[in-house]
Amino acid sequence: MQYRLFSSILCAGLISGTAPLLSHEFWIEPEKYQVNSGDPVVARLRNGQEFKGAEQPYLDHRIARFEVIQSGSAAPYVGRMGDMPAFSDDETDDGLAVIIHQTQPQTLTYDTWEGFQAFIDHKGFAGIPGQHTARGLPDAGFAEQYTRYAKALASIGSGAGSDRATGLETEFVALANPYTDDLATGLPVQVLYQGKPRPEAQVEIFAKAPDGSVTISTQLTDVRGETIISLAPGHSYLLDAVVLRPAPKGKNYVWESHWAALTFAVPEK
Repeated sequence: MQYRLFSSILCAGLISGTAPLLSHEFWIEPEKYQVNSGDPVVARLRNGQEFKGAEQPYLDHRIARFEVIQSGSAAPYVGRMGDMPAFSDDETDDGLAVIIHQTQPQTLTYDTWEGFQAFIDHKGFAGIPGQHTARGLPDAGFAEQYTRYAKALASIGSGAGSDRATGLETEFVALANPYTDDLATGLPVQVLYQGKPRPEAQVEIFAKAPDGSVTISTQLTDVRGETIISLAPGHSYLLDAVVLRPAPKGKNYVWESHWAALTFAVPEK
């Protein structure tokens, strides 16, 4: 049994280690986005594509921050090594629960330019090849450091409350409550980078229907870092936005990527 547990942890670590190379997303996926007051909130960490991915265990050495925020107060979450699901909390209060998970930075090496090109094309970084060349960087054998910042919105009981900025390097902030507010015109969200609005950020939207089918679209934020997400009842959503910036001088990697994710669901009417 110990061997099986170790094998699953090792496998999950290898999967997450190759994530940005394959433009994989990382997100928090509650078993139920809406639970009754007093019921536990259970959520999985996932890494994959098209809102489908491998479940990741709780690995304390890979976690920089894991918290539950309710009514403006943050409580650290501590699980057990190897837990799957990685999150299970039966002490949440009535209202909106904001779960955040920040990974420790990890690095990967691009053996070919094609792998890096596929990533920057997918995430809309048109100017990066020119910057790469201007910095005198090689076309292969260069490294990138990446960090994930995932957030999930879960409704406990009434679901009342609001999302807010949590101080992550980059993050989504839902400007309305998807469980209690009128979403006839969509859900307004804001993308922040270092606490400030991020204009013209590409937001990738994954919408999962009740039958499990997923539709994918992209749109840009406005000058205030905001955009409105069109929604459908009974669907769950993953939003993704990535910051790519040059690494500080003297590092053994040349690029840094910072991945923001937000998951939530829309109640059926």
